[in-house]
Amino acid sequence: MPELPDVIVYLEALRPRILGQRLENIRLASPFLLRTASPPLEAAGGKLVRDLQRLGKRIAIGLDDESWLVLHLMIAGRLHWREPGFRLSARSTLAAFDFAAGSLVLTEAGSRKRASLHFVQGAEGLRRLDAGGLEVLEADLEAFAERLTSANHTLKRSLTDPHLFSGIGNAYSDEILHRAGLSPVALTQRLNAKEIKGLYEAAQTTLMEWTERLRQETKGRFPEKVTAFREGMAVHGKYGKPCPRCGLKVQRIRYAENETNYCPRCQTGGKLLADRSLSRLLKQDWPRTIEELEALTRRQADSP
Repeated sequence: MPELPDVIVYLEALRPRILGQRLENIRLASPFLLRTASPPLEAAGGKLVRDLQRLGKRIAIGLDDESWLVLHLMIAGRLHWREPGFRLSARSTLAAFDFAAGSLVLTEAGSRKRASLHFVQGAEGLRRLDAGGLEVLEADLEAFAERLTSANHTLKRSLTDPHLFSGIGNAYSDEILHRAGLSPVALTQRLNAKEIKGLYEAAQTTLMEWTERLRQETKGRFPEKVTAFREGMAVHGKYGKPCPRCGLKVQRIRYAENETNYCPRCQTGGKLLADRSLSRLLKQDWPRTIEELEALTRRQADSP
């Protein structure tokens, strides 16, 4: 799912292309994309783009008369800049927003279409789509600590909750927690002041560094390689590969369609976190420490 750094770079690519330009037409290839009925989407045609904002992981396009087009790309949605009048032929293409200079095209891979488009009126309509998460890059340590400890959740859950923190998802939460040296299942209200400060600094540094990396990758071009799995990441998507800090193999917890990646040595004091599916399968044989995991691996390698 595109997260804060990806959405920022999308917005920076969109500004010179559509800000101040007239939206000539919106073409929908999937009627399920549009999640609002009033005002009618046809009313957006012919309006000038007056503003562009990030709303958590959403992209908000401000038009004349204080109306807003709000896109949520979800897991597999991506934006592309194509020639004017680009044909909506591929099954993955959901919509095109036509301008004189080009078409902003929305695609979504896979059969489960989750991306959404809202057309809302005024600041109140926009506010209703805002989950209210804290903007980490704009917050001081005190505000961050207050929001973090407002409920007693695991760190992974808290960082990815859009009502608590804005724009952070599965990928960058893994990277933030690895940088901070904290377990994804540590409880927020049990952290001490030093740990909270370390997490705050890790969050700011990680988000700023990756935003700059993505800027350097695009170099003014429209971003076409938006992915949650990047070569330079420390642990996210790196299951079984060596931790760049200590060399131990990265481990994971899998749940639903997501997984949490972490280093046992750097983040959990050498303890292995129980993977829900595997721990049910292995039961008492589930390894609890690095040493037990290594012993299990050796037994499996030696077995015929």
